[in-house]
Amino acid sequence: MIRMNRWNLASWIGTALLLACGSMRANAADSLPQLRGGKAPTNLDELWGDYDPRKEPLETQVVREWQEGDVTIRHVLFTIGTFKGKTSRMAAFYGFVKSDKKVPGILQVHGGGQHASLDAVVENARNGYACLSINWGGNPMEGAKDGDPNTDWGAVDATQRHNDHYSGGKSDLKTLDSIDSPRNNNWFLLVLAARRGLTFLEQQPEVDPERLGVTGHSMGGKITVDVAGIDKRVKAAVPSCGGTGSLTGKLSGMPGAGLGAKTTDAEMQTIDDLPYIPRITCPILFMAPANDFAGPFDCMTVNWAKIGSRHVASTIAPHLNHRAIPETGICGVLWFDQYLKGAFAFPETPQLTVNLKTSSGVPRASVIIDRPTEVVKVDIYYSVDPHCLTRFWRDAEAKQEGQIWVADCPVLSTSQPLYVYANVSYRLKTAHYGFRGAKDPESFIISSKEAICLPEELQAAKVQATDAPSRTIDDFSRGWHDWYLLEWGNPQAWVAATRKVKDLKWRGPAGAKLVFEVKCPYDIVLRVSADLNGWGVYPGKPGGSYEARKPIKGAADWQTVSVAMEEMLSVKKTPAVPLDSWETVTELSFSWAPSYLKDGQEVSFGPENVQRRGWPGSREFRNLHWEGGVAGTEANAPTNLSDTAPTNLNETIQQAIKKSIDTEKSEQRP
Repeated sequence: MIRMNRWNLASWIGTALLLACGSMRANAADSLPQLRGGKAPTNLDELWGDYDPRKEPLETQVVREWQEGDVTIRHVLFTIGTFKGKTSRMAAFYGFVKSDKKVPGILQVHGGGQHASLDAVVENARNGYACLSINWGGNPMEGAKDGDPNTDWGAVDATQRHNDHYSGGKSDLKTLDSIDSPRNNNWFLLVLAARRGLTFLEQQPEVDPERLGVTGHSMGGKITVDVAGIDKRVKAAVPSCGGTGSLTGKLSGMPGAGLGAKTTDAEMQTIDDLPYIPRITCPILFMAPANDFAGPFDCMTVNWAKIGSRHVASTIAPHLNHRAIPETGICGVLWFDQYLKGAFAFPETPQLTVNLKTSSGVPRASVIIDRPTEVVKVDIYYSVDPHCLTRFWRDAEAKQEGQIWVADCPVLSTSQPLYVYANVSYRLKTAHYGFRGAKDPESFIISSKEAICLPEELQAAKVQATDAPSRTIDDFSRGWHDWYLLEWGNPQAWVAATRKVKDLKWRGPAGAKLVFEVKCPYDIVLRVSADLNGWGVYPGKPGGSYEARKPIKGAADWQTVSVAMEEMLSVKKTPAVPLDSWETVTELSFSWAPSYLKDGQEVSFGPENVQRRGWPGSREFRNLHWEGGVAGTEANAPTNLSDTAPTNLNETIQQAIKKSIDTEKSEQRP
């Protein structure tokens, strides 16, 4: 005799009913009509027609329910729709804290290679929301039991197993239409599924249907923007690292930027974010790092100017790619607190202006800030690099002058564009349940809009090239301010990285040595790494990673470390070859290594316990600089940037997404 507890029994009955229902629906009308006149849609109005995400029953099944503290969590399944006569079903996590009042609902959309986020559901529930996290990719759900139903797209497939359908609309056996059509594109089906997720939320007894928000990271960020643009039930949106649209406008043809875009293709009118963006009317916050590949800052700057919402804001972490810092990550919670609960009030966006016509000929940035008594600090960043993924953001060292903050932005050449933005850090006074239980940061960051000044604008304003190359890369007087840090609390996995040496001001002279001082009381091996030609920024030039592993004897005082080019060996080439130039280095990093190479052999260094535990304690560096080499190369500021970047960054980004899509990890709230 088979024994079942009540939830196993409920799941078995639900599955049986679902199978019966799916059989009955096999001959039901499809959720989407046949193509009108056999022609593919050419714009959003034709693409969506009179589709109503509330029309079809959800046929919700609760696979399992359990408690995590005060949070009720359900593994659920609901109907996306019927396509080509077969039912598509979505698995998801749904969570809430029981309350006498209806609470706002948040739809959370995962990124590439991920799955529905149980952490996001718990976090949002404990912050006073009901949260649905959909499992659009069909990957295994956390805590799933053998035989549990998962997402099943039926006759179509919008998962990454159908990975070549995130661009274009070609037809195959797993697409909706038999001709090339944007309805064959995965993004269309994913936006449709997310809209059905909103329908699920608004039908839950715990949820106030007039207070719905949507958020997502990376691929989920794009879906967030498109849902906000097409579904007016969304009252607040927070996309992270996605949803910026392909770049158009004044930057699309700039030499060296690699930001070409085709705006006449049907895909640009139906699948790209571009047609969705102007339709957004809800308050929307963009969360991203300044060097993100999936949501380029420059694309957001140009395209989001078309958003019709009364409140558009951004929080931009410097130096990172596809990650956040706590001070930017917390802003997503605060945004929903303001617009879905009325429990917070964001400061106004900092007002940035860049004056090119100064008496000194040096561009000057000025920032006017809201609520100055609550400000912790103001940072003004600028760059002269047209390539948005590999550019280094210089700190202009803002100073307060009366009611405004100002900073000079000297340039090496007026043939380079100038990019400027400001971050204003405010004290965080409210408490929240943090990501995975983490403590809230002490402040949060609101960013200004990005100012973009083209070379012709600098030249017309008679800007002077007053800056000069420098052999001193970093004296570390401000710590790791110009670097980004990963896994800093892990003595074995930590990384400190910077794009500073890609900036022509700090580029390594030919034949120079990289020299710095380090203080460490332990015998350790320090790995010095250089990544060449990141994102193909230098066409025709080789890429790859190079490293030198330097054994350092523990000492109480500072020690000098010197790294010659011939010590920097290729990581993936066999046999390893030495670095022959610093010219195309796009990123420099330090990390710990368990051993070093001597005469081609791995050699352990230091006591065994130190080898196992990595580099514990503080990591102290100073006086990072170049020594020797051909000094003449230091003055080679370019006059023509056309050879410094690929011709189409949109294609570069899409290729990168396709390459990394299966292993992408969410970094939205570290």
